Amino acid sequence: MEVRNTSTVTEFILLGFPSLHHVRSLCFSVVLLMYSLSVLGNGFILLIVFVDPKLQTPMYGFLCNLAFLEICYTSTAVSTLLQTFVSARTTICFHCCMAQILFIFLFGGIEFVVLTVMSFDRYIAICHPLRYPVIMTKALCFQLAIGSWLGGFVVIFIQAAMLWTLPFCNSNVIDHYFCDIGPVLSLSCSNTHLHELIRLLSAISMVLISLLLIVVSYIFIVCSVLRIPSASGRKKAFSTCTSHLTVVSITYGAVMFMYIRPNARSAFHFNKEVAVLNTVVAPMLNPFIYTIRNEEVKKAFRRVVCKKGSCFQ
Repeated sequence: MEVRNTSTVTEFILLGFPSLHHVRSLCFSVVLLMYSLSVLGNGFILLIVFVDPKLQTPMYGFLCNLAFLEICYTSTAVSTLLQTFVSARTTICFHCCMAQILFIFLFGGIEFVVLTVMSFDRYIAICHPLRYPVIMTKALCFQLAIGSWLGGFVVIFIQAAMLWTLPFCNSNVIDHYFCDIGPVLSLSCSNTHLHELIRLLSAISMVLISLLLIVVSYIFIVCSVLRIPSASGRKKAFSTCTSHLTVVSITYGAVMFMYIRPNARSAFHFNKEVAVLNTVVAPMLNPFIYTIRNEEVKKAFRRVVCKKGSCFQ
């Protein structure tokens, strides 16, 4: 199969975690369990918001966007991770590899924008509560959601298109469990300094700028909350933000370690371990972080299951 005139590589081999092959059955079971919990947890958020009118607010609308992105993101990465535990030699075709890079970074990039929009939503709700219904209209929420998807697509598609045209004529072994941009760049037989620079600049623009906006939003939120006279009022205001802050810390911490670095060719092995946190563990934990301490979701669940919550009263 011919891929490009300048390329002789038609497929890539994913190494996965060779050191874990002696316990790959156990690893497969654990990853499959975590993936199932991730899909079920995020699916629960989508379902409960869809069926309960009281949760159909801007905050939960953005949370649904995040839950859907988590399902798509983890499904794209975990599919090949599970294959590496099943087969000693996991291959992926050239076009499939490029597509996986596109979708993983697309869903991940959009997630950063959505997390930023969620911080803006919390800022308006806490700092300008009386104007919140006027500002956060359905039209604006729809525009923000669509803008998040379009913005993430434009940034990631440019990188993916440039990567697709690179010649690959040396090794085809990727030291990862999915097609990550760094390990794939290291296999090209051309000069990739420009691609690495664009990758770094894109990561900075997508990750650091969105993180800066989140930090600025929370500075205003903290200042506003500290002006609330009652301790219970301050506690209630902060409680609406703790889940979002926890998810932001996990997501941004892992991604900044993996991608906000000038050299894409270094520390691939350790990157794989960090990537597990971002592609498997975090998507499983996020639904629980957003629901376990959320009284509105608990009440909505009781209403749905028990028809207006009569069996809990």
